[in-house]
Amino acid sequence: MSQQHAESTAVKTTELVIAFGLVYLIWGSTYLAIRFAVETLPPFLMAGIRFLVAGTLLYGWMRIRGAKRPTFRHWKSTAIVGGLLLLGGNGGVVWAEQIVPSGITALMIATVPLWMVLLYWMSPGGKRPSLQVWIGVVIGFFGIVLLVNPFASVNSFRVDPVGAAVLCFATISWSIGSIYSRNAPMPPESLLATAMEMLTGGFLLTLAGTVSGEWNHLNLAAASFRSLVSVAYLIVFGSLVAFSAYTWLLKHTTPARVSTYAYVNPVIAVFLGWALAGETVNSRIGVAATVIIFAVVLITTYRDKRASSTK
Repeated sequence: MSQQHAESTAVKTTELVIAFGLVYLIWGSTYLAIRFAVETLPPFLMAGIRFLVAGTLLYGWMRIRGAKRPTFRHWKSTAIVGGLLLLGGNGGVVWAEQIVPSGITALMIATVPLWMVLLYWMSPGGKRPSLQVWIGVVIGFFGIVLLVNPFASVNSFRVDPVGAAVLCFATISWSIGSIYSRNAPMPPESLLATAMEMLTGGFLLTLAGTVSGEWNHLNLAAASFRSLVSVAYLIVFGSLVAFSAYTWLLKHTTPARVSTYAYVNPVIAVFLGWALAGETVNSRIGVAATVIIFAVVLITTYRDKRASSTK
């Protein structure tokens, strides 16, 4: 009996390592894949097609497995979440990566917990952040200023201010969508809700691309092989494989461990951007990355302690 228990424990440990590896590596690499994709493809249409295809596949798979047909109320909620997370959040990322390096983008998006703390506090029934969280927020915003470097000289590296502003908007939109999704009426199956968010968000992204005239700039014959492979990678691995692993982790380990992806992904993204795309990595960016990740650790570890104390 003990041998069987040891074997099952070993299997679960192996599965945990594989799942964490998938979330760390794949989600950390999606920023570089997006940069490659938007080199020769219009950003909103690229993202819209990505999520429409991934959402259709995931929705069909869940329905085949017996998930109940969602109600109109469910579609309404997932459309709001999909609009905030994918149109506002991911849409801001894909647009900004036309002018902002992928590693810098990942570091900017890593500040989502900072915005969530402030927005949750300002929402009805929200609680005032603790001292530790406030320290994390202040340090995090200092890291953003250091990263964007708005006071840099013309000859030194700095982030495009328009791109930085769009990424700030994307993080705020993602944070609002995350907070709204907590109490929104959703299907009981989390993957079905995810598929619906992909479908509705993908539709809105495609609509945004249509309104902005991106169809006139879409030329698949002129699209590079690297861009097309990147879109396929984003669909299969970024949207399906990694998110399935993330959902599995939420059921088989603690939220504190799962949240570590928020610290690891930016590091991987910066490294891949430097190694595969020749993006700038200097001491200032290294210090800013350390400051931002430390701030995120302060905020998320406090949340985990508070949640565990109520169990």
